Amino acid sequence: MTSSAVHRIIAIDGPAASGKSSVARELARRLDFIYVNSGAMYRAITWLVLERGIAADDISAIEKLVETASIACDLQEGESRILIERTDPARFLRQDRVNGNVSLVSSVPRVREILVAHLRKYGAEYDVVMEGRDIGSVVFPDTTFKFYIDASPNVRLRRRVAQGHRDEIAARDRVDLSRKASPLIIAEDANVIDTSNLTIDAVVDEIITLLKMKGLEIRSD
Repeated sequence: MTSSAVHRIIAIDGPAASGKSSVARELARRLDFIYVNSGAMYRAITWLVLERGIAADDISAIEKLVETASIACDLQEGESRILIERTDPARFLRQDRVNGNVSLVSSVPRVREILVAHLRKYGAEYDVVMEGRDIGSVVFPDTTFKFYIDASPNVRLRRRVAQGHRDEIAARDRVDLSRKASPLIIAEDANVIDTSNLTIDAVVDEIITLLKMKGLEIRSD
């Protein structure tokens, strides 16, 4: 399936703790684009699943829930926001229980189908920097501007610990890479950037250089 986006889309994909969220947010700020965090949307659904007492591996129950729940996506200060049943769950999205179950819930095909539709609406209305795990491969496969942000496993683990999270990086990688619905892959035409020894600004500088080479017109500050 191809997207119907009419605005400029920059796709930033990568595994957990690769630095993609920080990079995508700063890139959006510099370009004056909208920043869309797809991971927050999957975390919001995971939070709802757990709040309703549904097991993260109960696919049937999760599908019924996501098909009937009220899901609304908008913007807040230039960044994506998701409301679940008219509630903003942002303060709950980094809970350990959400960290430990988000990969399982995200692997449910119907969850991805519904959220991908919401993600594409952003691209139809705004110039966006969107980060996630399947943005360049599934959500906006036709965009010219695709980047895959990675880092060594040890660096990623240290980052998670520094953030106060206790989820297992290796376990999350296994689920993300092996799921049948939109697995984490490197799009064929994506530029791969290893952030292990780079600052956020250095990564953003590199991306902007590549964007210019790809023909994106970038305004001067």
